[in-house]
Amino acid sequence: MYTIDDLDRVTVLAGIPAHSVGAPMPLVLADDARLLLSYEVAPDGHEVALLGFARSRAHYFGAPNDEALKGHPLAARGLVPYGVFEILSSSWIRLLERMNRVHHLHDKRGFERLRHFIFTFHDNTFECVAENVTVVERVANEPAEVQELFKRMIERSTSAS
Repeated sequence: MYTIDDLDRVTVLAGIPAHSVGAPMPLVLADDARLLLSYEVAPDGHEVALLGFARSRAHYFGAPNDEALKGHPLAARGLVPYGVFEILSSSWIRLLERMNRVHHLHDKRGFERLRHFIFTFHDNTFECVAENVTVVERVANEPAEVQELFKRMIERSTSAS
């Protein structure tokens, strides 16, 4: 996990569907060209949202869960369970930029467009650094429709390669 400094600010991200509090069943699909996240939408879990992250640079999916979120470096800045957030002046983005400085074609301007997103689910946390996030699709949470959605996610990711 990255180390934060005084600049990191946690803000609620508007315009993204809220996820079910109980068991949103998040799924992450990533390859070299695409990063997708799906989860059950709140409040009743009868719908699944699929989000796409444009030009993602890094992502993390795992601990902490809702009961251990107070241990996250950004918890004291307003990161709470069951939310969707953007981190302004992100230490993680600045760390990625510093690591990339050894590249002979490094351009700091490419990192200025990046955004840091965090989704705090019941059993885990998803974080990523990308240029943008969009809602790609929403479908009813019926087994056949969810299976078809995941099939299309995989097809989209393999056709983009």
